[in-house]
This record gives sequence, C-alpha cells and structure tokens, in this order.
Amino acid sequence: MGSADQNYDLEIAKPIPVTKSKECLLHARSNNDVRFRVLKVFLENVRKVVFETKLFVLFPAIPMAFVAHCYNFGNPWVFALSLVALTPLAERLSFLTEQIAFFTGPTVGGLVNATCGNATELIIAMFALRQRKIHVVKYSLLGSIISNLLLVLGSSLFCGGISNLYKEQKFDHKQADANSLLLLLGLLCHMIPLLFNLRSMDSPKSDGNPVLQLSRAISIVMLIAYVAYLFFQLKTHAQLFEPQEDEGDDNEELEKETASIGCWSAFLWLCGMTIIISILSEYVVGTIEDASETWGISVNFISIILLPIVGNAAEHAGSVIFAFKNKLDISLGVAMGSASQILMFVVPLCVLVAWTMGIQMTLDFGLLETGCLALSIFLTAFTLQDGTSHYLKGVILTLAYVVIGACFFVQRLPFDDSDVNNLGPVGNAVV
Repeated sequence: MGSADQNYDLEIAKPIPVTKSKECLLHARSNNDVRFRVLKVFLENVRKVVFETKLFVLFPAIPMAFVAHCYNFGNPWVFALSLVALTPLAERLSFLTEQIAFFTGPTVGGLVNATCGNATELIIAMFALRQRKIHVVKYSLLGSIISNLLLVLGSSLFCGGISNLYKEQKFDHKQADANSLLLLLGLLCHMIPLLFNLRSMDSPKSDGNPVLQLSRAISIVMLIAYVAYLFFQLKTHAQLFEPQEDEGDDNEELEKETASIGCWSAFLWLCGMTIIISILSEYVVGTIEDASETWGISVNFISIILLPIVGNAAEHAGSVIFAFKNKLDISLGVAMGSASQILMFVVPLCVLVAWTMGIQMTLDFGLLETGCLALSIFLTAFTLQDGTSHYLKGVILTLAYVVIGACFFVQRLPFDDSDVNNLGPVGNAVV
C-alpha cells in the first residue's frame, strides 16, 4: 500500500519539474534573443553612424586627443588632435539630426538640424566664456557666420553649378529674402555699438560703460526678433521654408529617403557625441594660445578661420550634397539658416550669459571684423536676389572668403589680458 501511494505521488509530481524546466528554457531563450537583438541593433548603429561616413578615418583622433591630454604630450598636439577629432563629430551630429528629422517633419527637422549643427560653435563659445577668453568667443562666432555665408554657400553654389554646367539652377528666393532681412537686422545691431564706441572716443568719458549697457539691451531685442522669426518659420509661413519637390523625382528615390536608425537610437548617439564634443572643445579653448605661439599663427586667424571650418563641417557636407542633387532650397536653408541662428541667437545669448557670469562682453566686434561681416551679408544678399544660380556665383563667394581669410592671416594683433573685450591693438579699443 505504501509503495503504491509512493508511486502515485511520483506520477503526480513528475510533470511539474518538466513544465518548469520548459518555462525556464523558454525564458532563457527569450532573454538570449533579446540580448542578441539589442547587440545586433547596436552593431548596426555603429556601422551606420561611424563607418558610413568618408570621415571615419578621422575618428582615431578622438582617443588620441584624450591620450595626448592625459599624458601631457604638449598643448599644440592636444589642440591639433582635438581640432581634427571635432570634424567627424560635427558631421555625424548633422547625420543624427537628419535621422531625427524623419520623425519630426521637414520644417521642425530643419530647425533641429541647424540648431545641432551649431552645437559645436555654441559649446566652444561657452567654454571660452568660462575661461574669460572673449576674443575667442567673438572671433569664432563671427568666423562661423562668414564661413556659412561665403564658404559653405559658395562651395554649394559652385558644386551645384558644375553638376548643371550649361543651365541655371533655380530656387525659391522668398526663403533667402527672409534670412537676408534677419541678417541685415543683426548687422545693424552689431554696427550701433561699434559706431557708438567710435563716436564716444572723441567725447568725454561718462560714468559706467554705455556700450556694455547698450549691447545687453540690443541682445534682448535680437532674441525677440529671432523668436518672431521662428514663429514666422514654423507657424504662419511654414510653406516658404518647405523644400520644393521636383516634378521629375522618381518614386524609387523617395523610397530611399527613410530613416537609417531609430529615433531613440539617434537621440542617444546625439547625447553621447555632444558630451565628447564638450570635452574636446574645452581642450581646444585651453590650448589655443600655446598652439598659436608654437605654430606662429595668430589667435584671431585660428579662431575666425580654422575653428569655424571644423564647426561647420556638418553644414558644409550637407549643403554641398543637396546642391549636387539640385536641391538648392535645402542648401540655402542649411547655410543661411545656420548663419542667421548664430548671428541672432548664439551671439546675443553669449552676451546675456556673460552678463550672468559677471563678464563684460559687448556686441562691438571691432571695425575690421564688422566690416567683413557687412560685406559678406551684402554680397550674399545680392548673389541670391534673382532666384537663380550658376557656378560663377559660387566662385565669387568662395574667393571672397579666401580674401577675408588672408586678411586675418596677416593680422597679428596682441591681446591685452587686462581687457578681455579688446579686439584691436592694445590701447586703441574702448570695449
């Protein structure tokens, strides 16, 4: 009797561990599948983000810059490696924002692209502000504006003209007109403190710093104007900023324009690259003077030419590619939109942030610098006024940038450490 009951109990208890083992096995397999799927997605993202760019050969400069900084290879080496490392990061930043744009729409995506495309310049400016290097802030932002208007836009028009050698490219000039108006307003806001400063040099000095107070008030007005521009771009006249579709576009080409990676994956990569850019930007700002002294190149040339070329790598690559595809509306939106954002948002934001930090930063960029900015804006506005383009216009804009670069290359002015706002010869500027 006892043996029968024991056998009966064994028969009842026997299926239970088998069922649990199957559930555990299925659970383990599902966990392995999830882990394998996550790893597969991660490796696929690495391939698309890192290796699907022609600049991937520059990615080894990132760990080399960290090693050079940690083991004290010398500030010029740290500066050079950091500058090289920022180039692919800035270009990949543009790629990631384009991926996010597939989920946010073309208008909002274009704005996000312009904003993140200027992230490198903004981060460098903030680190320079923290180290009280106002001349680096002003020159790098000014150089970024001029680079977008002349180099980026000029090379885009040239490449677009070469791909359409015997005919003119057409674009909607209404978007260019809106950006030109915003740039002219920004130019006015920069010229008033300069003219006020030049006028006050012959008059008796008053208490306080009226140029500083005027610059802070104008900066608030510039931010208000930029907010109005955003409302104009995103709400009331969004159709002016939407890219015009060609009638000859094939369905196959439209199908190819889909997101390569997911929205959250792009966002996580964007955050990671922004952190790396922040670290490298701090290296660049901290070693720029030593690199200038070692190489025999002035700080103003490095700030106004080299730093903007690196920071505008994203805009430059994207704008040229769109011009080759005969999509000048997008090229104009990238180049001029980035220049407008730096002039009307980043520059006044730096002035107000410096105010909160107790740093006296004004909108007086100097006579030569403001003159180059004015000529760049006027030349760009005249180039785009008829709504057509050819390679000669690109050549003119690019050569104008070469002339400005040569001007700042031969300009070797000392900076007075006691006056961080001095952008001219010591003792001549009143900023």
